[in-house]
Order: sequence, then structure tokens, then C-alpha cells
Amino acid sequence: MVKRPPVSASAAKAPIDGDGKTIANKILLSLPRKERDQVLSKLELVRLKLHQVIHEAGETIKSGYFVNAGVISVLAVQPDGKSVEVGLIGNEGFVGLPLLVGYRSSPTRLITQGDGTAYRCDAEALRQLVQQCPGLEKELHRFAQRLAMQTTQIAACNRLHDVVERLARWIMMTHDRILSDNLPLTQEFLAQMLGTRRSSVTVAAGALQKAGLISYTRGSVKILSRKKLEDAACDCYGIVQRQLTAWETEGN
Repeated sequence: MVKRPPVSASAAKAPIDGDGKTIANKILLSLPRKERDQVLSKLELVRLKLHQVIHEAGETIKSGYFVNAGVISVLAVQPDGKSVEVGLIGNEGFVGLPLLVGYRSSPTRLITQGDGTAYRCDAEALRQLVQQCPGLEKELHRFAQRLAMQTTQIAACNRLHDVVERLARWIMMTHDRILSDNLPLTQEFLAQMLGTRRSSVTVAAGALQKAGLISYTRGSVKILSRKKLEDAACDCYGIVQRQLTAWETEGN
């Protein structure tokens, strides 16, 4: 069984920002205190609402976001409007990676899966911070590599595995980031995330529910057995987690 990502020692200390709010973003927590204070002076804590579009595909990226709580989906969008999820970002990450290399747009849509919070940074301020803070630059580039690895694996998963396996994998990845057994999810949203029909999501969720893995009602999924859910999923979740563990060891 693949273990869920552990809570880091730095996160356990629960540092606070200048407004007395608890910092949970792992990139910010990893920075040296001096750098973190410098970065935080340029950030604004904002609330995120369910299904809020953070960045639209093709449009100018005005801000970067250090996710503090909640989950943001990365969607590949087709000309006909159809989309499929190719990545998830929680408090381990950052939204707005193209800004690091001077780009101002992205081909993907970033949308929240539920309510949450994030530290927002103006695009120009972010570019200046990256130049002034080597620790921040290193951690953002490391996250970019982790997200690229996850995106590659999810793309393979969407092509090679059936809907039941993909749904189980997706629920576990979301569970890791929301840290709650109750996930606010509708059939329509799940179908969009998995790039399939609502009827297929209904069948897949019904199969997981019948097996006693989840309880599924309109607009909500409750995890009943994390272990059985992992057994029902494809290998993609384990592949991603093992690579993340390996990189964590190599990076220390």
C-alpha cells in the first residue's frame, strides 16, 4: 500500500503570516525564514470558491497563486470546449508556472474543485522575487518538474485505463490534498475531470459504492475504505507517489 504524503515537520510547526493566518503552502514553508518573510510581504491571502476559474486557457496570466488550502485542477481544453483533467495542485504547489520563464499565457484552464485559500502574487512582483530569492526559484522549478511528471502519468492513465480505475485514482489524489473523507463532487464535474460521459461516471461510482469503497450521493463522495480504493485503482497513483518519494530523498 502506498502511504499518503506525510505532514512535513515545518508544516507541523504551523508558522503564521503577517496577518496571523496559518501558512500551509509547502513551498513557502520550505523557504529560509528571511526569504519567506520577503516573499510574504508581496503576497495577499485570498479565498477561492468552488469551480472558480483561476486562469483561463490562452488568456493573460495576471497573478501567481501559492495554494494554501483546497485543490485546483489543471484542464487541457479542446477547441470544441471539451476538457479533461491532466493535473491536480494542492498546498504542495503553485499556480502560474509560465511566469517563471517569461511567458504570460498557458494552454490549460485552472479551476478550483472546492472552497479554499491561496497566497496571490502579482506577475511582475513574482518575477522580481524569483530573481532575489534563490530558494524560491529552486522550489518553484522543483515543483514544475513534479507537476510535469504527474501530468505525464495522468495523460497515460486517461488513455490506458478504464473509468473505474481512473475514478479510484482520482479520488485518492484529491483525498491527499483535501485531507477529508468527504469530497464535494458532482457527476458533471467528475465527468469533466475524467474526460468521459456522465453515464460512465454513474456506472463507475456505482461499482465503487457497491464494493463498499465509497458512499456516493448527489454532489458528494465519502471515502469508506482508503485501502480498498487503492486496490481498485490503476498503478498510476503508486507510480507518482514513489517518484515523489524518490525525489524527496534525492533533494535532501
